[in-house]
Amino acid sequence: MKKIEVCPGTLATGFDTYSPQCLRRLFDGKKVCHIMDFSLDDVTADIIASLNRISISGVQEKLSAVVNKGKIILTPEGKSGRYIIKPIPDYKHLRYIDNIPANEHLTMQIANQVYKINTATNALAFFADGRPAYITKRFDYRDDGSKIKQDDFASIAGKTEKNNGKDFKYSGSYEDIAKLLRQNVSAWQVEMTKFFTLVVFNYLFSNGDAHLKNFSLQETIDGDYTLTPAYDLMNTSIHIDDSDFALQKGLIPKEEYSEIYNNTSHPCKEDFITFGNRIGVIPKKVDTIIEMFSKENTFVYELIERSFLDARCKRMYLRSYQERLQRFNRGSFFSNFN
Repeated sequence: MKKIEVCPGTLATGFDTYSPQCLRRLFDGKKVCHIMDFSLDDVTADIIASLNRISISGVQEKLSAVVNKGKIILTPEGKSGRYIIKPIPDYKHLRYIDNIPANEHLTMQIANQVYKINTATNALAFFADGRPAYITKRFDYRDDGSKIKQDDFASIAGKTEKNNGKDFKYSGSYEDIAKLLRQNVSAWQVEMTKFFTLVVFNYLFSNGDAHLKNFSLQETIDGDYTLTPAYDLMNTSIHIDDSDFALQKGLIPKEEYSEIYNNTSHPCKEDFITFGNRIGVIPKKVDTIIEMFSKENTFVYELIERSFLDARCKRMYLRSYQERLQRFNRGSFFSNFN
């Protein structure tokens, strides 16, 4: 296994395992080893199928885990897991699949550390054979162990494979999500600002898989609903050729496209301003968020460099960010360029 010189959680330098800050956030301050005592090959198909897999049709294999005596272990039968482990997927059609855990980890860290987006707490862990896995703490349990009611926007919209076809989670638009958010959340303006921020982030960091099931609401202790922490953030352009937006109807109606969007088939910040205004984000908040994302951020570069991506994928990730930022900041001068 490659020598570790940064925290596999926060990517802070000077650590060969989880930093104290990571341990506090992810493991409630307990000392936990970043290396698991088993490899994925050690887990039999029967065990995965019957006990430890979180079965979600059509998505990456996920294993349920707990911490026991300073070690990350698979959830024993009859127990409730508090962590989700996502190994390297067995998807032959994806490029650079060994980098998928590091990609998700890096993207989640950028969202949280650079842009202060509330994200699921996460890190990398390593199987006994050295292969990486993404690990995240479940946010659908309270401290007392009770389950928190939670629904993704496919469920809220009543969309299933049966009534909307196999691509049901990609149907609709981000405005559709915003309308459902407004209908289901009392303090909707606060949550709408968070949603708007996340949509802009997903574009700038090439998350082409931000579909209906990757946005959710959860019930508060007072019975209201708020957005869950962000999850499943990844620069998908490294692994597959995809479009700017996961949802089939995209960001805004075509009649609202900017001249640049019409000419290049890619949105710029003017289109995101239109989107923010249409979904009811306070204009001053829209301006602040757009300005934040318009600036090239050197901390993004630092986190990419410290990440567990290999050298080629680091270059691809950086180039992707620079290209999206250039598109985002285009004005009329660039309207004839793709």
